[in-house]
Amino acid sequence: MNRHVASAQVLSNVDDGVGHLTLNRPETLNALSYEMIGLLTDALAAWRGDSEVSVVVIDGAGDRGLCAGGDVRVLYENTIAGTNENSRLFFREEYRLNAMIAGYPKPVIAIMDGITMGGGIGIAGHASIRVVTERSRIAMPETRIGFCPDVGGTWLLSHAPGELGSYLGLNATTMGSADAILAGFADFFVPSERMAHLLQALAERADPGSPAEIVMLFDETPAAPASGLASRRAWIDACYSAGSVGEILARLRARPEADAHAAAAELEQLSPTALTVTLAALRAARAAPELQDALELEYRVCSWMIEQPDLREGIRAQVIDKDRSPAWTPATLAELPAGLAELALRHPMADTVF
Repeated sequence: MNRHVASAQVLSNVDDGVGHLTLNRPETLNALSYEMIGLLTDALAAWRGDSEVSVVVIDGAGDRGLCAGGDVRVLYENTIAGTNENSRLFFREEYRLNAMIAGYPKPVIAIMDGITMGGGIGIAGHASIRVVTERSRIAMPETRIGFCPDVGGTWLLSHAPGELGSYLGLNATTMGSADAILAGFADFFVPSERMAHLLQALAERADPGSPAEIVMLFDETPAAPASGLASRRAWIDACYSAGSVGEILARLRARPEADAHAAAAELEQLSPTALTVTLAALRAARAAPELQDALELEYRVCSWMIEQPDLREGIRAQVIDKDRSPAWTPATLAELPAGLAELALRHPMADTVF
């Protein structure tokens, strides 16, 4: 049986037991809108008890990737218009969707072919089966726009091996397929040319083969490109275990590796506020009992950060004017007020996510 529902922004299809959701804004690299969050939530809620849906597949339209993240232009417009309550509403509904995917009672297979970043990680990173290809580019790039990793990103980053998550989150580093598997953001490597065959096999699967077992038939993880993160692990763990961004920078500068010096140079270009709050949020998420606790913490932090000047300036420099020359406020770590991170982590909220 085939049931197909088309929306301008999400395509929903049920065929042979597979519920297929396609993010459908290829002109924006499938950046998440508030409407898309609602459409995805409604489809998953309807399929939860639908006996004709046994597995869910999520992918993106176009040939560039699953999702580049949330639509930060809207975030920027809200800061300009003084309507940050709209941004908080978006965050709340988005984080609820992230938690729904993480706890979904049926297998959810996320296809991270191409770019999957920010809000795209919130959709794919919490799925039960996460597939990358040779074209995958995975990242939590929030510090580049004066923001903090969210959508459960602090949870994923803080549970990466050693201090890889601290490095990935602070430096907004892009991962290839092998890096994403090493860091715990993905499970299987399937060449993009085999993706159509994988989807066909899922539709034609025969019990008792589970979706994970079917994906494993196409998995070529040993043949994936080598992980660059693995080769940098020693100095990453040694430097990013420090208790402050300033100490991380000092350790990086003292290392002999050129990559460590490059990492320090990257950090020096980013928002001191965003870096300081991100490090604190990652350490707090590491101690959180479960994903929902991390999402609640992110809601506080991100609600605080949208009120700060660096988010507006970061989006302006990276997305609006594209001059790549943000003027951060404060401009240096030394100028940050004492207790800044605590202000963000303990930001008073009138509502909660859950």
